[in-house]
Amino acid sequence: MRAIRIHRYGGAPNIRVEDIPRPSPGAGEVLVEVAATSFNPSDIGWRRGLMRPLMELDLPWTLGGEVSGTVVAAGEGVSAPAPGDRVVGRVDRGGAAAEYMTARARELVAAPTTIPLAHAAALPIAGVTAWQAVREHARVEPGQRVLVNGAGGGVGGFAVQLAKHAGAFVIATASPRSADVVRRQGADQIVDYTATPLAAALDEPVDVLLHLVAAPAEEAAALVRPGGVVVSVTGPVAAPAGVRAGYFVARNDTADLAALVALVDAGTVRVDIADTRPLTELRQVHYDAEAGLLHGKTILVP
Repeated sequence: MRAIRIHRYGGAPNIRVEDIPRPSPGAGEVLVEVAATSFNPSDIGWRRGLMRPLMELDLPWTLGGEVSGTVVAAGEGVSAPAPGDRVVGRVDRGGAAAEYMTARARELVAAPTTIPLAHAAALPIAGVTAWQAVREHARVEPGQRVLVNGAGGGVGGFAVQLAKHAGAFVIATASPRSADVVRRQGADQIVDYTATPLAAALDEPVDVLLHLVAAPAEEAAALVRPGGVVVSVTGPVAAPAGVRAGYFVARNDTADLAALVALVDAGTVRVDIADTRPLTELRQVHYDAEAGLLHGKTILVP
């Protein structure tokens, strides 16, 4: 089978398309025929070796941290999911950038039935990160004013929808190329950050800031009212006095993913795919991401 691998940490040129043996599932694992994987900015960190404090990769390493696909075989001790089941999940050992992969059965949940199976690959990392930011860390409530800083990204699109579902008035920063999608996702107000300073666009403070961009948060955090909260997924934030601030790294939580899948099937949450590319173009996707050319979610199909 084809797989997209790195043999050492470093730049995008290290990404190779290779033919390797199809794996067999071990105890507690299933073999998945991959429908798609999804690119995430954290993939660059794994490839460069910046994530080594979290996990040392077993090189050569097949890229791809989330998968959607169909189970074709089950290993010892696995009763569910079963062959023929359509599944989705975050796979912390990687391996999804391939035609087939083995995944731990406990990392997978049933895929949504109302969207293409390949599109479900956008959910496990970006979707669950947004879920935990909105529901667990910010605890968004009806009537609150929520500023989603970076709504045009993969996490941002889900955050807008989940904050809106929670009953908030949602203000979203987005570039003109993302504005229409963010509007369809339910944003009440869109700020073109390329043309308008945030302070000039907001007529009153916000209760919650969801900071989703790899840029300083001080300008946006200054717009949070005393007693409000700042939640960042990109790094620690120094918030004004009286404002609670927190930074978190999303955990792999299948209960959260299953709840998000249910909202997708209910029509409450949309899965917007900005681009679909062949898996063999993953190296170019990394180049494009580092050049700032990607927006929204890009999925890759074998």
